[in-house]
Amino acid sequence: MSYRVLSLLRSRPTLRKTGLYDFHVAHEAKMVPFAGYSMPLAYGSVGQIASHNHVRNSVGIFDVGHMVQSNFRGKTVTEFLEWLTPSSLASLKPYSSTLTVLLNPEGGIIDDTIVTKHASDAFYVVTNAGRRDRDLAWFKEKIQEWNASEKGKEGPVEHEVLENWGLLALQGPDAAAYLQGLTSFDLKQLTFGTSAFVPIEGFNLHVARGGYTGEDGFEISIPPSQTVEVAELLSKSPVQLIGLGARDSLRLEAGMCLYGNDLDETTTPVEAGLSWVIGKNRRENGGFIGAETVLRQLKEGPSRRRVGLIVEGAPARQGAKIFSPSGKEELGIVTSGIPSPTLGKNIAMGYIKSGWHKKGTEVEVEVRKQLRKAVLTPMPFTKPNYWRG
Repeated sequence: MSYRVLSLLRSRPTLRKTGLYDFHVAHEAKMVPFAGYSMPLAYGSVGQIASHNHVRNSVGIFDVGHMVQSNFRGKTVTEFLEWLTPSSLASLKPYSSTLTVLLNPEGGIIDDTIVTKHASDAFYVVTNAGRRDRDLAWFKEKIQEWNASEKGKEGPVEHEVLENWGLLALQGPDAAAYLQGLTSFDLKQLTFGTSAFVPIEGFNLHVARGGYTGEDGFEISIPPSQTVEVAELLSKSPVQLIGLGARDSLRLEAGMCLYGNDLDETTTPVEAGLSWVIGKNRRENGGFIGAETVLRQLKEGPSRRRVGLIVEGAPARQGAKIFSPSGKEELGIVTSGIPSPTLGKNIAMGYIKSGWHKKGTEVEVEVRKQLRKAVLTPMPFTKPNYWRG
């Protein structure tokens, strides 16, 4: 082997594995690199569209154990997390959650995250695998800063990463019926955005109602020693194992962002159409990192906005440019795009210059060096089916 080949192999980053890596291989998964992990793209001969449709019509399960699960604790933890995010976490009820964003000092999104309040002094937080190093370094830096402050001295904040814990997403219209067959807990009590510790066939697991597909479903956090057993328990017929391919098309139909495509550190929550995560009292009082930019954009409007598109002819992919109908003025860029299995149309998400962002606006999108007509369409593209009781 030549020195150059050897050095390339040595410099190639080692992919992490979730606790279900061997489980995936045993189920004929095609494993691919994703967010620093080796993750299943698809299983056996089941195609992406068939997997996608199975989740929309029945129930599928995803390994999302690559996500970073954390606990934050301390007397001042609510104030600390309200410094890191623009959401009103103090008003969250116990075992309720919200989507929110971690912001840099310029108001750019470091990561999007789900924050669940367990108690006034305890929160469970899930962040993206691809932002692991950035997020964990940010948490460490900000906790040190907070704990050295007067507030922090009143009650220091502690951060625990739940290393190697499993996380499974059971998604689809039949998810609740399937899970109900495994527990005495009345799942009807668990509405969208709430969670509980639920007994499931001898396991006591944190179950949150929600997910990344627009369908009803649950995200189930599992201690490392139990992950494989629980995965086997939750993947019997009619449940199908679902990989990254269908996960991406499902989330895009549901109008949900993928960090690195649709969100980054140069994008603010106002531009991203995530102003709803900013609490009413936070709009008035600020007090969060990046507040100056975010509050100014809320008042004056951003220069660009995230929009949905239906594109004629061929699917527009990430990086495709958006033009005015004349094709002369460049207005923005596509950040995600697919042929929608559910709608039978080419859908896309992207950013466009303010003033051009109204629904029904016609534009042109450059696909394979050819301009194609597109119409701005409200998101989500498909109707969400969350259980709200």
